[in-house]
Amino acid sequence: MKLLLDENLSRRLVRRIDDLFPGSRHVASEELVQASDTEIWNYARANGIAIVSADADFYELAITLGFPPKVIWLKGCDYPTAAAEGLIRDEAIRITEFDKDPEKAVLVLRPHLLHRAL
Repeated sequence: MKLLLDENLSRRLVRRIDDLFPGSRHVASEELVQASDTEIWNYARANGIAIVSADADFYELAITLGFPPKVIWLKGCDYPTAAAEGLIRDEAIRITEFDKDPEKAVLVLRPHLLHRAL
């Protein structure tokens, strides 16, 4: 499974999760930094890549347009890159299962401490 990280996530994250999700990219490496959400959506769909974002924009597109592409929303991601990496690593199996599920468009991930607080 390849991931396309939105501009609200660090470019360094691609390198840090490459062992789990090889071939993943950041919008910056694809010259999509100032592209509209729709352009990023269409790029991900055309290239068979799931979008990973820290904001709700792609979640809303997935609800409206369906999929592909699939969307992984790091909800409330105002934490450091290392924490985002840890969350993706902790949820790697869940992310892989989500990718294989033909009926799911969105996976919402939150830091574990936040899960306990809710």
